[in-house]
Amino acid sequence: MNLGGTRHNSSKLDSALVCTRFLWESKMMTKTKLKTKNEGRKTMWIFFFISFLLVSNGAWGQDKFVERSTDVLCVVPTATGLIKAVVEKDKKGMIQLGLSTATTLALNYGLEAIIKKDRPDGSGHHAFPSTHAAVAFDGATFLMKRYGWQWGVPAYALSAYVAWGRVHADRHDWWDVLGGAALGAGCALIYTRSFAKEKEIVIVPSTFGDHSAGVTARVLF
Repeated sequence: MNLGGTRHNSSKLDSALVCTRFLWESKMMTKTKLKTKNEGRKTMWIFFFISFLLVSNGAWGQDKFVERSTDVLCVVPTATGLIKAVVEKDKKGMIQLGLSTATTLALNYGLEAIIKKDRPDGSGHHAFPSTHAAVAFDGATFLMKRYGWQWGVPAYALSAYVAWGRVHADRHDWWDVLGGAALGAGCALIYTRSFAKEKEIVIVPSTFGDHSAGVTARVLF
C-alpha cells in the first residue's frame, strides 16, 4: 500500500477544505461589514433629517431660523460619529472622539475667556472662537479621518452651513468661525486614527514545506 501517497492526498484535501472555509468566512465577513456600513449611512441620514425637522418645526417663518438651525446642527457631526462608533463597536473611536471633543471645548472656552471679543450684534464678549464652528468641524474631521470621505464630506458640508449661518445671523464674523473651525479640526486630527488601517487584513496564498497549500493571513491593528 502507498500510505505516503494517501497521506499526501489527504493533506491536499485538508488544505483545500481549509482554504474553502476561510474564503467562505471572509466572504460572509465582507457581507456583514457592507451591511453594517449601509445601516450606518442610513442612520446618519435619518439623524440629519430628524435634526432638520426639529429645527424647521420651531423656526419656519421666523427671522431666527438660520441661527436656531445652527444651534442644533452643529452637534450633528459629533453625534453621528458617536452613533457610527457604537454601530461598529469601535471603542477606540469613541475614546478618540471623546478626547477630541473635550479638548476642543476646553480650549474654545479658555480662548473666549482670555480674548473677550465682542459679538457683531453686541450680545456678548465671547465671539472668538466660534463654539458652534469648533464643535461642528471637530465632529466632521473625526468622521473624515476615522471612517472616510463617505462620512466626512456630508459632515463638512453641514459644518460649512453652520459656519455660514453664524455669520449670517450676525453672531460672529468670519474670523470667529474660521478660528473655531481650525481649532475643532486641529483637535480631531491630533487624536483621530483611521479605522480602516487599524483593521487591515492581508491574505496571501502560500505553500508549505510538505507541498501542502494554504493561505497566510496578517492582521494589522
